[in-house]
Amino acid sequence: MDAPRIFVVDDDASSRDLLGRILAAEGYQVTALSDGSEALQRLGAGDAPDLVVSDIRMGETGGLELTDAFRQRAPETPVILVTAFGNIDGAVEAIRRGAFDYISKPYDVDAVKVVVARALRQRQLILEVRALRRDAREKYRLENVVGRSEAMLQVYKTAARVAATDATVLILGESGTGKELVARAIHQASPRAAGPFVAVDCGAIAEGVLESELFGHARGAFTGAQTARRGLFEEAGQGTLFLDEIGDLGANLQSRLLRALQEGTIRRVGTNEPVAVDVRVVAATNRDLAQAVREGRFREDLWFRLNVVTIQIPPLRERREDIPLLAEHFARKHGRPDGAAAISEGARQLLAAYGWPGNVRELENVVARALALNPAGVVLPEDLPEQVRDASGAGVAPAGLALPDRPSLAELERRYALLVLREAGGNKTRAAEQLGIDRKTLYRLIGEG
Repeated sequence: MDAPRIFVVDDDASSRDLLGRILAAEGYQVTALSDGSEALQRLGAGDAPDLVVSDIRMGETGGLELTDAFRQRAPETPVILVTAFGNIDGAVEAIRRGAFDYISKPYDVDAVKVVVARALRQRQLILEVRALRRDAREKYRLENVVGRSEAMLQVYKTAARVAATDATVLILGESGTGKELVARAIHQASPRAAGPFVAVDCGAIAEGVLESELFGHARGAFTGAQTARRGLFEEAGQGTLFLDEIGDLGANLQSRLLRALQEGTIRRVGTNEPVAVDVRVVAATNRDLAQAVREGRFREDLWFRLNVVTIQIPPLRERREDIPLLAEHFARKHGRPDGAAAISEGARQLLAAYGWPGNVRELENVVARALALNPAGVVLPEDLPEQVRDASGAGVAPAGLALPDRPSLAELERRYALLVLREAGGNKTRAAEQLGIDRKTLYRLIGEG
């Protein structure tokens, strides 16, 4: 990794040279500049350093002006200001304008080293957080949600349209269909993507605890509440709050949630003081809320408030054409680092025949388990759980699907090649030699050519 680059900006040559020597001795790449205008010219040319250490008072362009410019055009670059006229008012103004810190001449060498190291650590943290957010945006883009069936295309279309709005969304679907994945994709495609995505499983937390988790509490609101605490509605400010298994909420929480959605405010447990919240709510459930409303177990007015836009995610058994795509996706995700994992034709047929009561989550677990038990990185029929292998004899296969109990000659050749590859520990060169064929033919046999 290259040493951090630092601009040292000072119109006093002796001071500039001294500071430059101190920082160079620490291994930093130092560029000495005699005026803030030189730093601005370099910034305008796209040459932003990792850190700026600048005198606060210079002839043409001073340190405060530099701080303003870097805050606007390179906010990840911290600025440390230096002056021979240290006073508390100058320090306050420097920090108010966005400077990282403020040091005085004559230099305390150890203090300079400590402040510079802290500033560079902060910059690194900012860049790491930015990278994590970028990775999250890429991971949860709508285009990355796997599935090309007509039913899933309708899900993508609705999600893409509603993402641009602030409308409340209700996602319906069986357990394991990927409701949270769609919720995250909506968040990442929305204007709130820079804000937090906060998920809470309403069915996994006792109601008394969940009330405090969602709305926060005041100090002394209950035994053990030694300090006030913000709730998840506040933590999700400027972002999205995902309420999974919303159908499990009790009557009291249903009432409080309705008030929060209607008024845009919440009240912490133990206080009547309203707190304004700016948050988009996406809810999900595997329950039939309409039936729950008819039976009096769910408030009708809350259902109407949540049901602004509804997205119904179909179970995997109703979109079998997506199963091979999902299986290959999970094989790449859970396979060997070299990316050699694959699903054999026989295993693919068994996966397509199974009913998947646990939906996408169950499919991922099955593929991950098969690869964990198979060092060759190729999922064979015998690597699958018994209930999946037995599905072909249970009459659940789609019409016209060739089941692997009477395979074709090509399938037998494929199976044998995969078996030899497995015994060779995934080494394709060794497997090809044992089979008496070249690598190109082996690739063709196992479906990679």
